[in-house]
Amino acid sequence: MIRVGILGAAGYTGGELIRLLLNHPEAEIVFANSESNASNLISDVHEGLIGDTDLKFTDQMPFDQVDVVFFCFGHGKSEEFLKEHQIPQRIKIIDLAQDFRIKGDHDYVYGLPEINKEAIQQAQHVANPGCFATAIQVALLPAAKLGLITQDVAVNAITGSTGAGQKPCATTHFSWRTGNLSIYKAFRHQHIAEIRQSLTQVQGSLNASIDFVPCRGNFARGIFCTAIIKTEAKESDIIKAYKDFYQDAAFTHYCDKAIDLKQVVNTNKAVVHVDYFEGKVLVTSVIDNLLKGAVGQAVQNMNLMFGIDETTGLRLKACAF
Repeated sequence: MIRVGILGAAGYTGGELIRLLLNHPEAEIVFANSESNASNLISDVHEGLIGDTDLKFTDQMPFDQVDVVFFCFGHGKSEEFLKEHQIPQRIKIIDLAQDFRIKGDHDYVYGLPEINKEAIQQAQHVANPGCFATAIQVALLPAAKLGLITQDVAVNAITGSTGAGQKPCATTHFSWRTGNLSIYKAFRHQHIAEIRQSLTQVQGSLNASIDFVPCRGNFARGIFCTAIIKTEAKESDIIKAYKDFYQDAAFTHYCDKAIDLKQVVNTNKAVVHVDYFEGKVLVTSVIDNLLKGAVGQAVQNMNLMFGIDETTGLRLKACAF
């Protein structure tokens, strides 16, 4: 069994991670750390887990008892935590924050299995991709493989309210969010850097701009993404490239028909579709922001790091109706 510790376990990602690991046949949760909820039943905070577990949150961090630790912190807190705490070198770390996603003076592997599977299998530390970044990358990477990202790409993506985290704020409470739609961080979202990094890795260079407009949606979970690529490439070559790129991917699938969000909600799947117009390609991609965009992909990475089938514990049914 893979012995697991979770830090920052009381938020949305922590709750979803616990849900997945409770049903993972080769993993055991040793501790779920939350200082503010110490001694409280996990099911009292994550109420969807009532009847599934008697585990309690703890303010302790018994690293000597685990094989892997998941960081479910807010952005910027992982690096700070590691400066203040010593984690034994033998323990693998999967960080769900953005602290180590960009290559630098660290050994974290960027955890997007569609392009880094072999590196993840050898990694001691993995930086899990961002939710928007995952949706946009699966939409654009096959085009990058063909060398098509030579002109500015227009991207629009709408995310559910869980993408903003569990702590309430002005733009997440129900009366504001329901029946509403809004833009935020247009052209300056923090995920653009990791998107550019991956596209450069696959294409070899990237001079074009990724003009990303993120939107807040009036639903709880999921990301619906569209991207427009300008190219004179043939439609048949483009579609073949997408099908070939994801032929062996465990969770990312090309679909010949138009796609919708409910095909992926509650799953670790990403689904991609291409529409061709003269000189333009419209790519649509959909993911669940909490699963393929966060903890589902993190568990997929854990599976790869420990040498087991990457789909283990992740065969989930979509909320298709």
